[in-house]
Amino acid sequence: MDRSGAVGELYAAVAAFAKTYLADTERWCVALSGGPDSLALTAVAADLLPTTALIVDHGLQTGSAAVAAAARTQALDLGCVEAQVLSVHVTGDGGPEAAARSARYRALDEARGVCAVLLGHTLDDQAETVLLGLGRGSGARSIAGMRAHDPPWCRPLLGARRRLTHAACAQLGLSAWQDPHNFDRRFTRTRLRHEVLPLLEEVLGGGVAEALARTATALREDTELIDALIVQALAASAEGEGLDAQALTALPDPIRRGVIRSWLLAGGAIGLTDKQIRGVDLLVTGWRGQGGVAVGSTLRGQRLVAGRCGGVLTLRQEPIRRRTQTR
Repeated sequence: MDRSGAVGELYAAVAAFAKTYLADTERWCVALSGGPDSLALTAVAADLLPTTALIVDHGLQTGSAAVAAAARTQALDLGCVEAQVLSVHVTGDGGPEAAARSARYRALDEARGVCAVLLGHTLDDQAETVLLGLGRGSGARSIAGMRAHDPPWCRPLLGARRRLTHAACAQLGLSAWQDPHNFDRRFTRTRLRHEVLPLLEEVLGGGVAEALARTATALREDTELIDALIVQALAASAEGEGLDAQALTALPDPIRRGVIRSWLLAGGAIGLTDKQIRGVDLLVTGWRGQGGVAVGSTLRGQRLVAGRCGGVLTLRQEPIRRRTQTR
């Protein structure tokens, strides 16, 4: 492989990542969609270590099987020791993007064995993720974006711009697949990519994507420290399967709410909102004998309700009552 130009820059980035996080790794997997980011990553990864390409066919677009088959052929041509097509059935809550992402990660996790999985997310993807977090108002953890190393998931290109992967594909003579969804303005991320970020770059004089990525890194460092404190506080506040309200009262606000969030998630809660977490927090800081706070559950037909009983926060299951229509 010619390691000059764009290819050389990507090779150096992946090699540095491997030295830092995967020093003892003898082989790895790469998630390949056939697009320029994952295709360039696959080319470099296969030149560094024995690589298995994992290609997820979501079945959401006409001809997706042919796209997956073509990506598999490209992976083998690039020197991957193995290439697997993983067909998934996309269902679930949260919209098509979230459902597809969940199905994709499940399939990758099942197929990877004990290997780390390299993902082709770039600095541009990180910037878009930060903007999405800002728009949702979901707090520092969301704005902190994606981790570079979140075992088994590895993102060695988070410091590289998307244009570099495109240039690498051109240098290697690779024909990358262009996902039509990446140009469909019905998707929020697509509009951020093609409308919002270019406008911000124009208004603020450039460098916005890099600035957003730096913000994510800084916040990630802060949230990792807070997360460590939350783990300690959760253990200290545990009262059987509940939480000791008095112990929680002594905690700083962000740590206490973080403990509540972790406890709810461990109990099977899903789709938590800031409003719900603060509602449960009021059972500690503003206790007046009020009722519990309902949250979503992974259990079919059930919801979870966080309440307070005898100075302890408890989590109970309740059936979801369906409204009956009257004529």
